[in-house]
Amino acid sequence: MVSPAIALAFIPLLLTVLIRCRFYFVLFYRAVLVRIWRDCMTGLSREERAYQYVLTHATPGDPDSILEAFDVWCSKVEFISNIGPKKGKILDRLIAQQSPLTVLELGAHCGYSTVRIARSLPLGARIYSLEMDPRNAAVAEKIIRLAGFDDDTVELIVNPSDEVIPQLRSEYGLERLDFVFMDHWKKCYLPDLQMLEGSGLLGKGSMIVADNVLFPGAPKFLRHIRKSGLYEWKVHRATLEYSKGIRDGMAELVYQGIK
Repeated sequence: MVSPAIALAFIPLLLTVLIRCRFYFVLFYRAVLVRIWRDCMTGLSREERAYQYVLTHATPGDPDSILEAFDVWCSKVEFISNIGPKKGKILDRLIAQQSPLTVLELGAHCGYSTVRIARSLPLGARIYSLEMDPRNAAVAEKIIRLAGFDDDTVELIVNPSDEVIPQLRSEYGLERLDFVFMDHWKKCYLPDLQMLEGSGLLGKGSMIVADNVLFPGAPKFLRHIRKSGLYEWKVHRATLEYSKGIRDGMAELVYQGIK
């Protein structure tokens, strides 16, 4: 049996751990416990609940209003891992800088980043947005159309990335990707990037932006871009979307080709 003196000695250590990890405890509560409870209470998915909120609080046809409603929901009601407004501004700047005509999005989720990208594109540009979960894709479709973007601007593809990437040239007629945004399963970042490298769709100057490379993290992806010599790259450091105190970052890669 542990003596009271030994138990008391562990109290400062326990308090230190609680203080240092408090932001992760809050994230677990908001992202997991609240979600499970509301799933049971409503019979709807978290993404469907977010759509209902956006539908009643945003102005149809106004992408900025859609994003603002999403940001309120994710920061005040339930946590959803969208890119969020802070890192979103970095994405906005990179899109404006690149002015891409052909964009590939890996991980539409519920359509937040799709709308964010689409509103900044030049006339005649098109996004090919991939989402493997049919239920999330149904929400993303409604959000994208609610924001006012039609099939000519956004094509939503409901299939896993490892099935679609090899078909982008043959099935979708793509010759080059100007911009790629990755925000799907982090374990897929590296294999999908390597598939893109082998596809011939990346040309000199093509930009790849990958979210959440520090949290939850994509260490193999970062190791590859460091060692491959194919990219000029940097990590934009930030905090995790809709959270405080959790460090994260977005990787920006500019393809240079084989030297």
